[in-house]
Amino acid sequence: MNPLKTKDILAVKERLDGVVKKTPLEYSERLSKKYKAKIYLKREDLQPVRSYKIRGAYNLISSLDKDEQKRGVVCASAGNHGQGVAMSCRKLKIKGVVFMPETTPRQKVDKVQSFGDGYIKIVLTGKTYDESSKAALEYADKKKAVYVHPFDDYRTMAGQGTIGVEVLEELPDVEHVILPVGGGGLAGGMGTYIKGVHAETKLLAVEPEGAAGMMYSLGKGKVSELEKIDPFVDGAAVRKVGAKTFKIARTVLDDIVAVPEGQVCQTMIYLYQKDGIIAEPAGALAIAALEQYKDLIKGKEVVCVLSGGNNDISRYPEIVEKSLVYQGLKHYFIIEFFQKPGELMTFVTKALGPHDDIARFEYIKKTNKEKGPALVGIELSKKNDLKPLLTRITKLGIKYKLIAQDDELYGVVV
Repeated sequence: MNPLKTKDILAVKERLDGVVKKTPLEYSERLSKKYKAKIYLKREDLQPVRSYKIRGAYNLISSLDKDEQKRGVVCASAGNHGQGVAMSCRKLKIKGVVFMPETTPRQKVDKVQSFGDGYIKIVLTGKTYDESSKAALEYADKKKAVYVHPFDDYRTMAGQGTIGVEVLEELPDVEHVILPVGGGGLAGGMGTYIKGVHAETKLLAVEPEGAAGMMYSLGKGKVSELEKIDPFVDGAAVRKVGAKTFKIARTVLDDIVAVPEGQVCQTMIYLYQKDGIIAEPAGALAIAALEQYKDLIKGKEVVCVLSGGNNDISRYPEIVEKSLVYQGLKHYFIIEFFQKPGELMTFVTKALGPHDDIARFEYIKKTNKEKGPALVGIELSKKNDLKPLLTRITKLGIKYKLIAQDDELYGVVV
């Protein structure tokens, strides 16, 4: 039984007035035309902390009694929850400690510090959210501080559920809502409210392929920890979903899919180039999932929760790289060249097609060897140009290895 009720979420909405912004529900003409549906974006990237996490964090912290407030709060975060906690602590004048993975983008760390404005201490520890969470829980136990869970707390979920209130206020009969899943707090809160008020709405969830913890747990029928995760979609890269969120998610979610990280990158680039929207990887998840759900949503009214826009500009080279690889437009080779004049010229003029481009070339000549390996990155104009390229290289008698994405060497190269 779900202890979280729609009336609880409505009460929270009043508590958040003046702190949380009612974000716009924007109609996307581009996406609507592409998918032959009415697509709306719930712009949570426009919150003061540029993500929806302020909703749950403020609701939880503002509900603490005086003794709990005096003891202070602690949380673990990949960035967005930490910003929500920091802003809440500053507004409520409560001291807090935020544990963040060492891999957190600098932009998010700086933002937490800025929003806390003297009320927050940051501790960078661990490689993933789960490792930071363990350290934060140990700190909370030792210092008797209140742990502000980013997802597995009904107060956090109730705060996130207010997004559902705002959606149904504007689109009371919306047919599909697509939302991202990390630990499951957004699904638990929004799912409770939307299904409680308009059960006909289909809730479609999406996770990154490299950290599909909710899908894995739903498949197992119980909360199950992933052996490893890809931390790229940092706002949703959780090894183990919450016990409370899982119980709610299994009753409210109508479907769940996982999208490749490269597809998320492609979506982020399109949002920026075509719509002028800066989305972080987790923020782009719901929009990336439109491709998987295109047959289901045709002719329907659809809301995609754009959950956050805290993206460090220094990450864009990696984002572009992952997008090109995902689209099949960039490939890496180890190529054996004979160490004699004209070899590279032959490769460029006879192996490469008219629209192929060398994007990377690393080679050190060793005069005491007949052959030498070179790392070559090639960009194609069309995905189908790869097969003709391989045919031309083979006909020239050049030995090569195409580096697959699951090859350990690929992780070194890219």
